[in-house]
Amino acid sequence: MTTRSLMPQSKLPALGTTIFTRMSALAQQHNAINLSQGFPDFDGPDYLKQRLAYHVNSGENQYAPMIGAVPLRQAIASKTQRLYGHLPDKDSEITVTAGATEALFAAITALVRPGDEVICFDPSYDSYGPAITLAGGTIKRLTLQPPAFRIDWAAFNALLSPQTRLVIINTPHNPSATLWQTEDYRALWQAIAGQEIYVLSDEVYEHICFDPQGHISVLAHPELRERAVAVSSFGKTFHMTGWRVGYSIAPAAISAEIRKVHQYLTFAVNTPTQLALADMLNTGPDHYLALPAFYRERRDHFVRSLASSHFKILPCEGTYFLLADYSAISDLNDVHFCEWLTINAGVAAIPLSVFCADNFPHKLIRLCFAKQQSTLDTAAERLCRL
Repeated sequence: MTTRSLMPQSKLPALGTTIFTRMSALAQQHNAINLSQGFPDFDGPDYLKQRLAYHVNSGENQYAPMIGAVPLRQAIASKTQRLYGHLPDKDSEITVTAGATEALFAAITALVRPGDEVICFDPSYDSYGPAITLAGGTIKRLTLQPPAFRIDWAAFNALLSPQTRLVIINTPHNPSATLWQTEDYRALWQAIAGQEIYVLSDEVYEHICFDPQGHISVLAHPELRERAVAVSSFGKTFHMTGWRVGYSIAPAAISAEIRKVHQYLTFAVNTPTQLALADMLNTGPDHYLALPAFYRERRDHFVRSLASSHFKILPCEGTYFLLADYSAISDLNDVHFCEWLTINAGVAAIPLSVFCADNFPHKLIRLCFAKQQSTLDTAAERLCRL
């Protein structure tokens, strides 16, 4: 009898290698400056690294509690109250996860049932769609138009149906670098108040916000937070994206369902990292309160460096990304332009159309400015030659 490999039927047949992996590999192949994937090329705080080493050497190397180490959950609760005026219960409402992506996946898996509809705003982060599909849900997309990327609330209301189960929001928004305002939350609440619709709020860039009033969290809205899951990321906050630690905050009943998924997905996040992050948070808010100025300086420097280029730079209200319109440079679509840019100009970027399911004909690319000034200077010099 001949033995042959079995080919399983794919649950995600349309999904291939992500654009982030492809562009990073292309950048490495052509020795290009990688402004595509969203990670800093500088390290996080020394104190945080020292505390990690301390806890490793102190023997804190066994399983943490499934929902997260107590000191970290307590520190998260205090931070949330200080910033958003809401004190979540550390035992029933906070869950520490293996990065924000796990928190998003666990929340979608817990809340979305087969046949449910989920509303996303495109451009949207690429992990939402596959998680919804795997949960058996149907994605309803509302495309936001550049340059403002504001929500058409009449169009949103038209998308609502008896099958609507979840709305996924993201602020500060990746990739458009825009922010939700108080009136957006008000409009969302008015639209969904009468139905059993939950909200998943991706707030991983909460501390990289350039609006004078600061980031507005779903947790600051008393009615919405009773049916919302807020997701945050320590990787973005402390320049340690490789540590893969995030968390969700949700009412006890919702958190209980998220934890049912989490316990069989990763069970628990590594212990010494959690304790080091708790120490970092407990030393005071200086680090994350300084992030807006820290990244604003990089944003402004990069924008000034590109002033003589043929790119048109869109406003950036938050995140560590800039959008650039290249229509004065090339007629290529954005995917082919990013490939050309990496190979011929030595700078890797992300095409905006990959964040959209429907046709997105705009000539826009995303550039990450979470880099050292010397990296940004070299990249700008290359881009200004075009």
